[in-house]
Amino acid sequence: MKLHIFNPEHDIALAANQERFTAPHAGRRLRTDLGFIPAFWASEGDMVLVDDVEAAIEARRHLSKFGKDVVFVTYADLKAFAFEDVESFQVDPWGWDRTIKEQLLRANSNLQSFMPSDDTLAAIREMSSRRFAAEHLLPLLREAGEEKTVGEARYCTTMEVVKQAMAQNVKSVLKSPWSSSGRGVRYVETAAPDAHLEGWAANVVKRQGGIMVEPLYNKVYDFGLEFFCNADGTIDFKGISLFATRGGAYLGNILATEADKREMLSRYADLALVDSVSERICNILSAHFKGVYEGAFGVDMMAVAREDGDGFMLHPCVELNLRRTMGHLALALTPTIAEPQRIMRISYADKYRMRIHDTAKNLLNTSCLLYTSDAADDR
Repeated sequence: MKLHIFNPEHDIALAANQERFTAPHAGRRLRTDLGFIPAFWASEGDMVLVDDVEAAIEARRHLSKFGKDVVFVTYADLKAFAFEDVESFQVDPWGWDRTIKEQLLRANSNLQSFMPSDDTLAAIREMSSRRFAAEHLLPLLREAGEEKTVGEARYCTTMEVVKQAMAQNVKSVLKSPWSSSGRGVRYVETAAPDAHLEGWAANVVKRQGGIMVEPLYNKVYDFGLEFFCNADGTIDFKGISLFATRGGAYLGNILATEADKREMLSRYADLALVDSVSERICNILSAHFKGVYEGAFGVDMMAVAREDGDGFMLHPCVELNLRRTMGHLALALTPTIAEPQRIMRISYADKYRMRIHDTAKNLLNTSCLLYTSDAADDR
């Protein structure tokens, strides 16, 4: 049995690095409204921690054809749970951080033996930093096809170094080492920061120890590769994630068979190169993760237009997400070859909602549908 938790505020909690941390309102609302979604990747009989059981049951009812038969529980339920009666038990949050560990321990101290040590959490936090990916993963992935890849990122600990890096790039992206869904990211089309940007960047350096400066590339397509690290350190590739963002914020995923996704991706990327990069990710990260991290993770990538207009380059590591991702959720919702391709979207009006749209259209040329409003076949 597993206890699953959707804690989407995880990346912000990593930045705060506190046991007692109050997430921004949007993060708390996202967790409350979509707390039921682990039902789509959980196994039959697993538990899913939610704020409101009745609300979770109702939300899943609208997507009942996709979900598993799980048991929704609250923190109050956990207080009365006798874990010694469970033969095999695991805790599986969206992501591990000090805050979620403390929340669970306050509910039931018997959960201590099922959670990472404080030292392990510290190691996970360091490997979750953009600095780790920039220094330990991106350079090695580029070796898979130096002439076909782009990507560099510089960790800067002073504003003087930030300005030097921006001057070299002309157009830059500045990113805080820990942030999520567009938070902590600034796109800059000038070679030097204005007063407002300089103040923001200096604050990030002060709070998080440094800031990432990267060239601003001409992105044409977002995608990711999803993985799972096993207890023995071996890593399994799980599938491709084709998704859309706006301003760095996640919008949705294409749900299609792996063969169809590879066909879509082949229009923007060399699949042999992508496969080589995938294998390298498994080999490189296995040594880092063994004995430290067990669970789902993903690597976001992008296709970049060549400056001469002749085809695309691959950026093999825009982001390492050392946690479960929406791409993993999309993989759990993969249609069969007999079913239509679908769109999975997260939208917000009065609350956050997950919607899955059937589409009779072939999505080879219509990934832009992710940016549209609700389709007719709303589920």
